[in-house]
Amino acid sequence: MTTFKDLGVHPEICAPLERKGITTPFAIQEMTLSVALQGTDLIGQARTGSGKTLAFGIPVVQRSVSPKDPDYIDLPQGKPQALIVAPTRELAMQVSAEISLISEDRGLRVLTVYGGAGYDPQIDALEKGVDIVVGTPGRLIDLANRKVLDLSHVHALVLDEADEMLDLGFLPDVEKLVTLTPETRQTLLFSATMPGAIVALARSYMRHPMNIRAESASERETVPATAQFVYQAHDLDKPEMIGRLLQCEDHDKVVVFARTKRQAQRVADDLAERGFLASPLHGDMQQAARERVMQKFRDGKVDVLVATDVAARGIDVTGVSHVVNYTTPDDEKTYVHRIGRTGRAGATGVAVTFVDWADLHKWKMINKALDLPFDEPAETYSSSEHFLHDMGIPKGTKGRIKAAAPAKPKDKDSGKDGEKRERAPRNRDRQRTRSRGGQVVDKSAAPAAAESAESTKPADGEAKAEGSAPRRRRRRRSSGSGGSAPKADA
Repeated sequence: MTTFKDLGVHPEICAPLERKGITTPFAIQEMTLSVALQGTDLIGQARTGSGKTLAFGIPVVQRSVSPKDPDYIDLPQGKPQALIVAPTRELAMQVSAEISLISEDRGLRVLTVYGGAGYDPQIDALEKGVDIVVGTPGRLIDLANRKVLDLSHVHALVLDEADEMLDLGFLPDVEKLVTLTPETRQTLLFSATMPGAIVALARSYMRHPMNIRAESASERETVPATAQFVYQAHDLDKPEMIGRLLQCEDHDKVVVFARTKRQAQRVADDLAERGFLASPLHGDMQQAARERVMQKFRDGKVDVLVATDVAARGIDVTGVSHVVNYTTPDDEKTYVHRIGRTGRAGATGVAVTFVDWADLHKWKMINKALDLPFDEPAETYSSSEHFLHDMGIPKGTKGRIKAAAPAKPKDKDSGKDGEKRERAPRNRDRQRTRSRGGQVVDKSAAPAAAESAESTKPADGEAKAEGSAPRRRRRRRSSGSGGSAPKADA
């Protein structure tokens, strides 16, 4: 069996991989390493989750000069030796983590830059000096325009997930970044598919690249290690179905794909209310919050990640056993991308798709394009026998592991949270500035009038003494059915 050492990988790179239990390369790694380690330009095609990061990461790290090497003092002080461009923040962080792992023993400094984070820490790190920069196109352009990112000494340029950068509209930024690097650099382009624009990019900026395809790079091919299930489900029953699915045999981490940010938030809140460790991941969240959620998901503190497509681009987390399409994907490419979050790196996985009645036509187009055997999805409910059997859910399982919180009673004196509102006490000692008749009251005489009123109350019909407090008029009920109350005596 071929090992990394057999392919010419440096012992200082093999050592940290062995500490992680990684000794045998995947197909894309075995096919590309011997070529890339020689400095040849390369186009690598492989489906998502096949190990492309190490396929370009190892050559980049091995061909960079280590601080331990005598040649290191001849390099421009602190200027990056290599640049890796990724389409999304999450993918950039994941790539950076793997590059940092394999460069541990070589002492190379790795920096990750992306939008949504503060400029100051990234600028400070660049000014102190870094060896490898991993980043997203927009932030890389910003830092280059600020004259703090100097790419004029880069010996290796990597474009990871080039087709996704095309989809997200980053191709002009990528072309600008390429022009900021030396023409003598080595260029490594990795992509799951090769649209015409990516082919044109390769022809313009690569020197006699070698094309290497591992397995099939077709965007219409799904991962064979992933078992797929498609159910025609009712929208109101989906949370219960997912709740029961989360109690099936041999489940680990689960990713639920939602169509919109609002739907992702609602589904995550629903699952959390049912007692599951669920969290949303969507574009309305701050970058720091997204990073915390992803770290909790990796650490197992969150079992269920409810994500939108854009936020989930680049998610590469080990141990994802199930992917659930809460709604039908828009097209076959999105479907393949979603279910590719499981069954990664040789592992097996399960993909479940819920199809609404209104989306049957859309699903049939996806089914036909991918040549799948689910043209007529079975009408399925949370209690359906075939659903429980397919997912390995024990009979009698309910989609809730925590009792629903009882609703707090509300009454007319209750606030929004059901708590009693207390009435403010009446101030019976208040002093009026005007009488009910509208006359101005002499405030200086008010205290004396109050004492006089307590000791002797004037009888009806008595004339008011000058300077005394105005007597309150009392309304009397009419004894007659249609009469009006008599006026108080003047």
